[in-house]
Amino acid sequence: MSDQNATTPRVYIARHGETEWTINGRCTGKSEITLTAKGMKQVQGTKEVLVGSGKLIDPAKFAHIFVSPRQRAQSTLDLLLSDAEKKALVEEGKITTTEDIAEWDYGEYEGLVPKEIRASRKEMGLDKEKSWNIWVDGCEGGESAAQVQQRLDKLIHQIHELQQPHMDGSSAADVLLVAHGHILRAFAKRWLKYPMDFSFSMMMEPGAIGVLSYAHHDISEPAILIGMGFLHDVDKEEKLNGQ
Repeated sequence: MSDQNATTPRVYIARHGETEWTINGRCTGKSEITLTAKGMKQVQGTKEVLVGSGKLIDPAKFAHIFVSPRQRAQSTLDLLLSDAEKKALVEEGKITTTEDIAEWDYGEYEGLVPKEIRASRKEMGLDKEKSWNIWVDGCEGGESAAQVQQRLDKLIHQIHELQQPHMDGSSAADVLLVAHGHILRAFAKRWLKYPMDFSFSMMMEPGAIGVLSYAHHDISEPAILIGMGFLHDVDKEEKLNGQ
């Protein structure tokens, strides 16, 4: 991304911190599982490095925040923002809690690990020719990939409407999503206009932040920002060394 493109609006995707179920790999959709002590520290560490005035993620530059209704996501947002920052954003109507970015509804697979899901489906006579793939098969009693795509596409349309007037970088219009591992990976696929079953391996640790944007200041060219540089504050270093 050129220096010029660095002013293009960004979409930051934040995964909630660790829970007991992320530790053992259980599918966690609608269940209300709280953050562990480590999960809270993960988010606090992310905030310390990346979030704040003059940092990569500057709350003053937010056009909007969309957060999942699940408590682990709500707690993560509370840890990412100071009380004053959140209060100001709430007063400006810039925080929306929405099911559009809630975790995939796992239905009958809630609380199970993938190995258990595959064994259950085999007992039901499913997957005789291929192994279960959530991106293709969805979840029994829960959401299909098409249903997830529908709500994500709706959200992406909202984000485009927020950011389109600011594509020239003349004013800040960043968006923050605070949600869950599976749905954020699905969001990244749809952001890039890939079908849900497109083979695109992604990893996102608990408490992590990802960055999406647009190439060439063009809303029709969504992109993933896979790397970025940071300016070294020489003046600040010299002041510290002089103390």
